[in-house]
Amino acid sequence: MHKQGDIVLMPLPFTNLMAQKRRPVLVLSNNKYNETTDDLIVAAITSVLDAKPYSVLFSNRDMAEGMLKTDSCIRADKIYTMSQDIVLKRFGRVKSEIVDDVIRKLFEIIGTRAKEAPHA
Repeated sequence: MHKQGDIVLMPLPFTNLMAQKRRPVLVLSNNKYNETTDDLIVAAITSVLDAKPYSVLFSNRDMAEGMLKTDSCIRADKIYTMSQDIVLKRFGRVKSEIVDDVIRKLFEIIGTRAKEAPHA
C-alpha cells in the first residue's frame, strides 16, 4: 500500500486527454483512504523549476526516504485520482512538511478557506 508523501511513477494523462506520459507524482491522499480504496489522489511533479504560486519546490534535503536525481517542483494545480494498480515504481517519500505545503497550496487554489486547511 502506498502512503501519503510517497513519490511514485505513474502514467499520467495530458490535460487534453489525448496522450499520457510516465511521470513522478506525490501521493496526497491519506493512508486511511489509500488502504480502503483502489485509488490514490496525487499531484504531478516536474523538474521544471518555475516559481509559480501554486508550486512547491523540494530537494533531497526534503526527502524522508530515497533520493532525487534533481531538485523538483510539486504542482498543486495538477491533481489526479489514479488507480493504485498503475503505479510503476516507488522512489521514496518526502517529509511531512512538504505534503503540508502542497495541501495548503491546493486550498489556496480551490477556495478562500485556505486558512482553514487541515494540517496533515
